[in-house]
Amino acid sequence: MKSILVPVGSSKNAVSHLQYAVDFANAFGAKLYVVQVYNVETKAGTMMKLDEMIERESLGFLKSHIAKVNSRNVEIILKTFKGKLVDTLESVGEDLNVDLIILEPRTNSIKDEVYLGKTSGKIVKQTNIPALIVPEGYAYKPIVKILLAMKSAIIRKENALIPLMEIKNQYKAVLNLLLVKTQFHNEGDFNVSDELSSHITNTTTSENPTTYQGVLEHYKENNPDLLCVVRRKRGFFVKKWEKNTILKKDFTSNLPVLVLRGLK
Repeated sequence: MKSILVPVGSSKNAVSHLQYAVDFANAFGAKLYVVQVYNVETKAGTMMKLDEMIERESLGFLKSHIAKVNSRNVEIILKTFKGKLVDTLESVGEDLNVDLIILEPRTNSIKDEVYLGKTSGKIVKQTNIPALIVPEGYAYKPIVKILLAMKSAIIRKENALIPLMEIKNQYKAVLNLLLVKTQFHNEGDFNVSDELSSHITNTTTSENPTTYQGVLEHYKENNPDLLCVVRRKRGFFVKKWEKNTILKKDFTSNLPVLVLRGLK
């Protein structure tokens, strides 16, 4: 893992989140891109001056936040971009060869009942960059146990598991697999490839209406430091992702959640 992207919003947790991202990047010796995306409609003739002003303010905003964290000798690059959030992050991710995006659950939401705010939800749902969602105020610590929860172990996309494997190998973590049989179960869904199987310590099978309910049932016995799920058309969040916002009553987590892009 060489390049990590961290979008910064206006949340009160921004500095704490940046510190986690710095500590995480330090563990991998990775470069950290701290970015802010703005999109302002302007009238002809005023655009250039306004763009310059907003870019200057955005850069100052990022610098003020970075000044409050321990950089731990991590290479931190600050960038501001004008454009639509998702399209811009997708493009930036490709241009900078980003391996992972680290997100706050709520970048600017003030509603306590919200787990994944509109902005973060949109990024996770609509980009193809693997995402690590870090709970508000969560202090960095080495990852000892990982729980990978899937309703199908079929993997057709090359390199889809790389972020997970890099994290596992870096921390020498135990990786446990939870296979959840839902109403959408197909024959062969529980056929684990030799490649994945070689990394798994324990495998548990469960039958639940959703993958998330399977996680709730087996969470305590696994006691993970990281939950890993897969974003599919009918994956971990299913109907919860019909809208970008996810409420805590539908899903919440007090530990980091690694979201891999669809494996099929």
